[in-house]
Amino acid sequence: MAGSVLIIDDDPVQRRLVEGALSKSGYDTHVADGGQAGLNLLDGPKGGDISAIVLDLMMPGMSGLAVLAELQTRGVEAPVIVQTSQGGIDTVVAAMRAGAFDFVVKPASPDRLNTAITNALKVESREDEQRRRRKGAAASLTFRDLVTRSPAMDRVLRLGQKAAASNIPILIEGESGVGKELVARAIQGSGERRAKPFVTVNCGAIPDTLVESILFGHERGSFTGATEKHAGKFVEANGGTLFLDEIGDLPLDVQVKLLRAVQTGEVDPVGSRQTAKVDIRLISATHRDLIQRVKEGEFREDLFYRLNVFPIMVPPLRQRPEDIAPLVRHFIDRLSAAETRGRVTGIMPDALAMLEAYDWPGNIRQLENAVFRALVLSDGRLLTLADFPQIRAQIGNLDLGVADPLVPTTTFAPAPAPPQITAPFSEPLFGFMRTHDDRGEVRSLAEVELDMIRLALDHYGGQMSEVARRLGIGRSTLYRKLKDYGIDPDKGRDQRIA
Repeated sequence: MAGSVLIIDDDPVQRRLVEGALSKSGYDTHVADGGQAGLNLLDGPKGGDISAIVLDLMMPGMSGLAVLAELQTRGVEAPVIVQTSQGGIDTVVAAMRAGAFDFVVKPASPDRLNTAITNALKVESREDEQRRRRKGAAASLTFRDLVTRSPAMDRVLRLGQKAAASNIPILIEGESGVGKELVARAIQGSGERRAKPFVTVNCGAIPDTLVESILFGHERGSFTGATEKHAGKFVEANGGTLFLDEIGDLPLDVQVKLLRAVQTGEVDPVGSRQTAKVDIRLISATHRDLIQRVKEGEFREDLFYRLNVFPIMVPPLRQRPEDIAPLVRHFIDRLSAAETRGRVTGIMPDALAMLEAYDWPGNIRQLENAVFRALVLSDGRLLTLADFPQIRAQIGNLDLGVADPLVPTTTFAPAPAPPQITAPFSEPLFGFMRTHDDRGEVRSLAEVELDMIRLALDHYGGQMSEVARRLGIGRSTLYRKLKDYGIDPDKGRDQRIA
């Protein structure tokens, strides 16, 4: 799978080595002697031909991390393979969080470098196909289609079902990637407008000069470039649902017009003397703190109260780790048929434990992408630790001196075996755990889990790494559970945390 690769490195010797290795593998190469030079090349006529980027992390002037940040800002989708020297694990972790696809250790062998590039291009090609399939899938979504086992998400679903029964304006809040649009689509698919249009607008992705025209429409000749009449998203959504994503990014002057449209049900196209009457269901979403934006003068208070009639807060994935396992299995079931012809049927327990221990700053969107990439890279029937190199680089203690960092280096102990006791005990015996309460009823999982955590804390003297390893969970998950149960990790006893 040949392609054009951009090599960004300030070291001329390293540039020549990488260029020679990739050229022998059949890739066209372009080189840049620094971060800014690489960005300039991407902005030029050759930029559209770049399929992948090999980026040195340690460069004078603009560092590799700064280049990664700029690539995200510019919307460059070419996968990035970062190069690091010995001992740069912290920088590698930061690079993976910034969107790097893989990393290699200098001096990288030609085989290792070629494998990284091949995998990156293969995943990128499949992701393009997947995006096209998603755009073509317009089936109606309901709350029964949302995958969750979380009590926090149960509340979201109950609120959404109540909201679907009316035309009340809804504001969905939550971090990027938590599934705000899915909740909005489920609301529309569960209400009386289910057969009507569902029109989405990402307010944060539209240039300020075009927001008004895209939302409310324009007349032909109303401004330079307006060669045709445009109806606008409000008119397109007439009779159905208009979903305004990232509403907090709307310019203040457009907020005034939006307020009028929400209040009166009328819009004023740019350049027109007539208003257009619309009947829409308005659902807004944001990852920003709109109340803080109001205080800062960046968002109109009157518009906020018009939109925030029925607020729904979608919790981040790190607050509902019980959803990770069903989501992973859902993504495997949905994607495996197309990507592996059904070869991959599941995931190894240690790989799933690693995913459950990760905090997922990109939430469900990041989890789906991680599973998708693992399916593309996998050679077996079950996904393994080695199929998630980006996650392992962030959560595991990788040894950057190994020849192939795809070899598993992080292990997880299996969870304790289920207890075999069937009769209630007033006090648990050593090596046993109570399964029934004093009334003879089976104790809840939360109660059993709490006892197990207390036992492990006492048994291993509060050594958190050992406690987490023996319980088969990550340290971040252990600390979250301690906080949930009100256990002070410094004392190991049940004390309420202020």
